[in-house]
Amino acid sequence: MVAANRRSDGRTFVTTPEPLTLRSDVTVELVKSSASDSDVLFAARVSTLGEQSLDELQKDPERSKGLINYLVRDRHGSPFEHNSMTFLVSAPIFVFREFMRHRVGWSYNEESGRYRELQPVFYVPDTSRKLVQEGRPGKYVFVEGSPAQYDAVRDTLTESYEQAYAAYQKLLAEGVAREVARAALPVGLYSSMYATCNARSLMHFLGLRTQHELAKVPSFPQREIEMVGEKMEEEWARLMPLTYAAFNANGRVAP
Repeated sequence: MVAANRRSDGRTFVTTPEPLTLRSDVTVELVKSSASDSDVLFAARVSTLGEQSLDELQKDPERSKGLINYLVRDRHGSPFEHNSMTFLVSAPIFVFREFMRHRVGWSYNEESGRYRELQPVFYVPDTSRKLVQEGRPGKYVFVEGSPAQYDAVRDTLTESYEQAYAAYQKLLAEGVAREVARAALPVGLYSSMYATCNARSLMHFLGLRTQHELAKVPSFPQREIEMVGEKMEEEWARLMPLTYAAFNANGRVAP
């Protein structure tokens, strides 16, 4: 659709709104890591062996497995901090606003709407996303929506995104600074960030932001941040299989 707009000086100009990209997914890429079960082992054994703890890494794998399980079970958490994983995450802005409640053991750098023009990529849930909340706060569940509800969500969000991005483009065309013009954009806009954590902080995140049959403590995450957590979990499980197994065996509670 072509839109006619009027500048502050009274002149009219015509713009063609940018086509939107609509997504229902999130992406997580492990871009850098220094994380292995051996990082946990040498850190734990220094308590009794001092610098000789490094010599123990290749000895008795079953003993090492038992030590990691003991550390998770009895919640000796600091040995799980001597590692690092950096993820590149692409998700709607509202996911990042929840994500940044996790402050201990995490570092973030996010794409900036002050320094670059933000692209018209927006979130619309697909039919796998449950739409309807039933029950009272603290005891509610989500159930599938009807075809009409899914259509309404798609159509209404798309219309809202088109109007919001057109308003953003209009302000930029008027010469308004990007950091001001971005106020027109909704939290369904996609952003990207680097998130760096260690195994202990990731376990705490997963305990709160994923639902799992092995969890001792129930969690009720919003589905979109759970999608990010699931993808991070896949990468971490590959890097630290003994630690991951102990996390699951002990109720998915961070040490």
